[in-house]
Amino acid sequence: MDCKNALVESEGDFEKAIEILRKKGQKLAVKRADREANEGYVIAAVDDTNTFGAVIMMNCETDFVAKNDDFVSASKSFADAAIAFKPKNIDELNALMIDGRSIADRVTDLVGKIGEKITLTHYDCIEAPCVVMYNHYNHRISTLAGLTEGGEKVIEAGKDVTMQIASMKPIAIDKDDVSAETIAKEIEIGKEQARQEGKPEEMLEKIAQGKLNKFYKESTLVNQDYIKDGSMTVAQYLKSVSPNLNVTKFYRLALGE
Repeated sequence: MDCKNALVESEGDFEKAIEILRKKGQKLAVKRADREANEGYVIAAVDDTNTFGAVIMMNCETDFVAKNDDFVSASKSFADAAIAFKPKNIDELNALMIDGRSIADRVTDLVGKIGEKITLTHYDCIEAPCVVMYNHYNHRISTLAGLTEGGEKVIEAGKDVTMQIASMKPIAIDKDDVSAETIAKEIEIGKEQARQEGKPEEMLEKIAQGKLNKFYKESTLVNQDYIKDGSMTVAQYLKSVSPNLNVTKFYRLALGE
């Protein structure tokens, strides 16, 4: 009906009708700008050489739209464009052209067509000797990891690592990558917990450091227990594949987190 009404308004001029529909999408995007958009579709992809990967998150208002063919198809096409043109950030991604329309404009077109708030919310990319991705079956979680070496064995190991990232939610690769702000917060939490347990004030710092070490083991990727073999850490698993193998960078995008 929207298409029919646009053709009537344009007196049958197809190009004018398209412009009318595009303007409608822009107006609807403004109108729905303050709506919550927590559902969506997350997708990671890598190029044919496994040296560049990208992960994006498209958000919408309802799970129904998240499964809509047009919404899913657009999300996949944006990820394909990212792999093809390797934009460095989300602004460069939004500016990419697909069939004469920028990705930013195509998102606005989707709003007009589908009728919900839709946003291209996140974009991250990695370039490394080996880049591996994991998409959870429902596309609510996707992960991307860069590794220091390439090869078939490393790619297989990388798949395990990206599943580890999806499941165990590490916040950093190793303890040296944890921010000073996070460390200070964890130490303060550890002290307060010990204080609540009635521990002596002079022991709080030592207890907090012990809790911080536990935090490192649970929250930093290479120190976590490897999910497929709890007898080793992720670092030990990587070394079993290749002595100098390590993770250079990772991203984890998940809806609702």
